Amino acid sequence: MRNGSDDRFFIGMLSGTSRDGVDTVLVHFSNNLPKVIASYCVAYPAPLQEMLRKMIDRRIRPAEEEMAVVTEDLAEVFALSVWALLDQAGVKAKDVVAIGSHGQTVWHRPTGKNPESIQLGRPQLIANLTGIPTVGNFRQADIAAGGQGAPLAPLLHGALLMPAGGVRAVLNIGGISNISVLAANGMISGYDTGPGNCLLDAWVKKHEGSDFDDGGQWAAGGTADGSLLELLLADPYFALPPPKSTGVEYFNIYWLKKCMDEHASAPAGEDPGVSDRPGGPPGARDVQATLSELTARSVATAVRHSGASELLVCGGGVHNLDLLKRLQRLLPDTRVGPTSDSGIDPDLVEAILFAWLARERIANRALDTRRITGAREPVVLGEVFDPA
Repeated sequence: MRNGSDDRFFIGMLSGTSRDGVDTVLVHFSNNLPKVIASYCVAYPAPLQEMLRKMIDRRIRPAEEEMAVVTEDLAEVFALSVWALLDQAGVKAKDVVAIGSHGQTVWHRPTGKNPESIQLGRPQLIANLTGIPTVGNFRQADIAAGGQGAPLAPLLHGALLMPAGGVRAVLNIGGISNISVLAANGMISGYDTGPGNCLLDAWVKKHEGSDFDDGGQWAAGGTADGSLLELLLADPYFALPPPKSTGVEYFNIYWLKKCMDEHASAPAGEDPGVSDRPGGPPGARDVQATLSELTARSVATAVRHSGASELLVCGGGVHNLDLLKRLQRLLPDTRVGPTSDSGIDPDLVEAILFAWLARERIANRALDTRRITGAREPVVLGEVFDPA
């Protein structure tokens, strides 16, 4: 079963920083290229979403007893998503080689004396409930090798989207944005640029009661505040050299509130392309526009530094038309478009990633993350859990 052959199916599951559910894909590989047979999304039950929100909002490492409860609940949701996916596709569990489950990140502190990244959703329980070998704990071997454990998306981007010439950048906009830089000579690098949707989602939820800013319409109707934007971009994370990774434990509504408190007494700034709102602090909609500009500016800086002439976008942020317009304005000489332009569904790229990573782990192939996470050497990512 663990021979890396392409004659059967793999499943990939991704539960991102939005913490609202899990995307699951059934993938078949032909000539090393993934073909999505079916996809399915399961929303987390409201009580589970609330437990995750409280756990992460504390901004400290979650207690072991709390994680023990949540990891079981998550694994059950993940297993249900697998069964629903297989039922939809008409495929039997015995025909699936392995499941790749990233798990739900609840803590990411990849630097310092005791680097750590915690993903919940117990792979062993998923394997037991589905009867399918499950690969999980993808970040741990990388961290043990001195890497940050994230981002891992550049590995798949490099396998599928390498340009024929020049340099191409691939941007995944989830809660956090990460960029992959792909050079025609085979060089692959990447890192987290900073916030993606996380601040936008949190702010629109607080003021409009919506889970996300549909199409970026609310932000598009506001005016970005130059001095607030300048203060946000002054955060030390943006100046850090790669390798670097971050999460919603860092960039969240509390981080924003701290910055806005500082901004309340700061002098107005001037910045091309944005304006300061006269007569006091920016209104809620203007803050949303500022947050959209923050994501666009931090990404555009990374793209310009990469020298890429093309930017392919995937993840939930691909539907934020306001954000994409800001990116194109900031990158007038760079073609900006979705990964679907290259034949890959932008909504499924990260779930496909974990089907691909499961396949690589079953084949026992070491992957080179040195220019992505900073690992000392190529490592075999993931741990295999066979059904009990």
